[in-house]
Amino acid sequence: CALKLWNALPLMWLVPDSFEVQAAFSQAMDSDFTLTLPAGRKECFYQTMKRDASLEIEYQVLDGAGLDVDFSIFSPSGQLLFNDYRKSDGIHTVETEDGDYMFCFDNTFSTVSEKLVFFELILDNMDTDEDPDNWKEYVHGIDTLDMKLEDIMDTINNVKARLGKSVQIQTLLRAFEARDRNIQESNFERVNFWSVVNLVVMVVVSGVQVYLVRSLFEDKRKIRT
Repeated sequence: CALKLWNALPLMWLVPDSFEVQAAFSQAMDSDFTLTLPAGRKECFYQTMKRDASLEIEYQVLDGAGLDVDFSIFSPSGQLLFNDYRKSDGIHTVETEDGDYMFCFDNTFSTVSEKLVFFELILDNMDTDEDPDNWKEYVHGIDTLDMKLEDIMDTINNVKARLGKSVQIQTLLRAFEARDRNIQESNFERVNFWSVVNLVVMVVVSGVQVYLVRSLFEDKRKIRT
């Protein structure tokens, strides 16, 4: 099947024999998504990039047996740039050219377990054609005022960049927390299951022992009266 996402509004085309989902994301500078990847499926996504920009993709498997998935990135010309085999997390940065970059999550090696995958896209140098310094043309005043405005803008941009980095780190920490919680819940279920199994075995063994001990003291001879 083929899936395209434009501005967070999904449009879907189904192709039954392809077993592949394809999507294209809008030009958001920083976006994160959570994907449920069924067993035996491969899902691919497209991101349109400009020349001399940067595309950074980070992913983590939050839930599912083995906590692993195959991951690959392709250039607009179809060249394989990165390929991860059955990894739980990874991060890749690509210096881009004009065109659509494709990245895929592959769970075809698993026949039973679906995977919950979190991934984040960070786009750098994706500015519009307008010069960000055009605002200076509309500022009239002495040089000191212009210099102060430039200093203020530089400070604001630095604060904005650091806030963006903080949001990115917090998002990754939440993903790590979700994966650790899923692991703990899975371990909790396993401990409970095997505890019940051990309890049942102990009860059965105790019953068998009582029966055997009692059978040793039973007098099977017939008593005549």
